[in-house]
Amino acid sequence: MGRIVVSANVTVDGVVQDPTGSEGFALGGWFERMSDADRGEWAKVEFQEASDAAALLLGRRSYGYFAERWADRPGDWADRLRKLPKYIVSSTLEDPTGWGEATVIRGEAVEEVTKLKQSLDGEIVVYASRVLVQTLLEHDLVDEWRLMTHPMVLGTGQRLFSPTSGQKPLRLVDARPVGESLVLLTYQSAREA
Repeated sequence: MGRIVVSANVTVDGVVQDPTGSEGFALGGWFERMSDADRGEWAKVEFQEASDAAALLLGRRSYGYFAERWADRPGDWADRLRKLPKYIVSSTLEDPTGWGEATVIRGEAVEEVTKLKQSLDGEIVVYASRVLVQTLLEHDLVDEWRLMTHPMVLGTGQRLFSPTSGQKPLRLVDARPVGESLVLLTYQSAREA
């Protein structure tokens, strides 16, 4: 059975909106402020995660964002991302071409993602895809959270965690520095708690 792993870059106050500044958010671009040393260590962590993944699960907008930036990029990391099967939750995407194997998940997202978890072995990594992540969280489909925490407080912006119907207990399984100023926090769902 597969495991859903949400991997997100977040500010200390949980903002995920417009990390590169390309969306026009007034406080966007916070991801770009990391040092070269931090970026190198961050890239090692992300490449390892991609190497360990069995598949990617993305929303339509996130798929488009990543496909545009990674489809023709050279290197081992880009090659690995191209080779991973990608599952895109969308009711509007017609033909996801140009970034390796891609399947559009249509219909009721919770039901279809549950089937995906049952049909795959290994980690199904979710990048970005804030709206999809909220749905997965609400329906207790996330098994692990990997939050690469950036030393920045924005005070406003779309956060990874929005209101839910109830408590969602997590268990910290790892906290480690990455580079000079990033921290990778890893939590697992504590459904039984």
